[in-house]
Amino acid sequence: MPPYQSKQPFEDAAAATVANATRRQLFQRTGMGLGGFALTSLFQAEQNRAFGQEQTGRVLGTHHPARAKSVIYIHMVGAPSHLDLFDHKPVLQERSGQLCPDEFFNGKQLAFIREQPKLFGTPTDQAFQFQRCGESGAEISNLMPNLQSVADELCFIKTLHTDQFNHAPAQMFLLSGFERFGRPSIGSWVSYGIGSENKNLPDFVTLITGQVLGAGNSAWGSGFLPTVHQGIEFRSQGDPVLFLSNPEGMQPSDRRKVVDAVKDLNALRLDDVGDPEISTRISQYEMAYRMQTSVPELMNIDDETAEVHQMYGTKPGKTSFANNCLLARRLVERGVRFVQLFDQGWDHHGNIVNRLSAKTKEVDQPIAALIKDLKQRGMLDDTLVVWAAEFGRTPMAQASNGGGTPTKVGRDHHKEAFTIWMAGGGTKSGHTHGMTDELGYGIAEDGVHVHDLNATILHLLGIDHERLTFRYQGRQFRLTDVHGNVVNDIIS
Repeated sequence: MPPYQSKQPFEDAAAATVANATRRQLFQRTGMGLGGFALTSLFQAEQNRAFGQEQTGRVLGTHHPARAKSVIYIHMVGAPSHLDLFDHKPVLQERSGQLCPDEFFNGKQLAFIREQPKLFGTPTDQAFQFQRCGESGAEISNLMPNLQSVADELCFIKTLHTDQFNHAPAQMFLLSGFERFGRPSIGSWVSYGIGSENKNLPDFVTLITGQVLGAGNSAWGSGFLPTVHQGIEFRSQGDPVLFLSNPEGMQPSDRRKVVDAVKDLNALRLDDVGDPEISTRISQYEMAYRMQTSVPELMNIDDETAEVHQMYGTKPGKTSFANNCLLARRLVERGVRFVQLFDQGWDHHGNIVNRLSAKTKEVDQPIAALIKDLKQRGMLDDTLVVWAAEFGRTPMAQASNGGGTPTKVGRDHHKEAFTIWMAGGGTKSGHTHGMTDELGYGIAEDGVHVHDLNATILHLLGIDHERLTFRYQGRQFRLTDVHGNVVNDIIS
């Protein structure tokens, strides 16, 4: 048998020559190649710098004309009972106290109910009565009389549904499109996509009343996006942002020298390794320096008129949901793209009659004031206000023992269908989308999944949810994963 003959004799011979060459012969024969290596290295460093810029989102933009310039996203942590606020069910009231249908219990995922429960209709006393409000005729509970006055600005979605029935996973699923830690929040995606109009304030700001929600800071985290896109938590008392103030004895000019020195060192490192997180570090040092001037002015609500304070119910220097609503208006007024308000205390498994009444008194006036204030200032048309929670509440009663005994009765978690609303930002005012069944358990028509909601919010901001992607671990990721459809019915 003849010996094996290579099909690439020239390439094999060349490889053998290089392999057997001395170092001096290698440099002599490949001098131009080494120059090419050096040039490639320079190009790669430039490419790394460009990569760092792209990964901070500053070269991205809208895909179509935007209806909204900014978002104020109000999240009621713990999930209020939509059935007692916005989704009036007379049949449920008539059948209150009856054992719930088998299909509401058998084989269903419920957080705490363990025995087949009884149906629980909205209480019939005057405080819980529903009123048809405004020209739209939207039904809103008397628990929220101030919101009733702005009913014609609201766009209700009564058939939102989710995949998760426990708080932390449902919160992450609503706000990041995924039920576990590690994905960017919607505010971070918006920051990555279109940034801010104010270079002295963050793109994405978070304001919290009460305890931090179960999902923790993943609810405003940047996940695998560069950390420049994570939400920055502002506080109503003390330093608005931790460690923002200069230490005692340090002058602004001293801080400027420190920032410049650190910036130069970071720039050298960026040129060397091209890590986009170094770009984040540089920009965040600069942002922190500028915020030392811009944030105290922003947080000082003393300069608001007495009429504004009366409308919101705000008290300067205090920590309150009302103050945060006013700060949200001030933030978007200054070009901040995404403002997220979290209000804790809506997890009413028991004593819902008293506890729901108490919570609505805290938020009703400032939320309605926010909508009125934005409209008076001509800002509601391009500011999208979202009122949401991680899920809804069951039409069945939950008592302290997990059964249906109506003693200090509450409602369990409910993922099958619940109500949220939006206002401004290109949504239809005075509009209701979808309908639940007569007992408020499931969807009767026009269901909207969480992915559909997020796709619609991005669409109103001029972003195609299928095109806003980030490559991570070998594939392109997006807020809506591989799902989501824009809900065109709610867009004006």
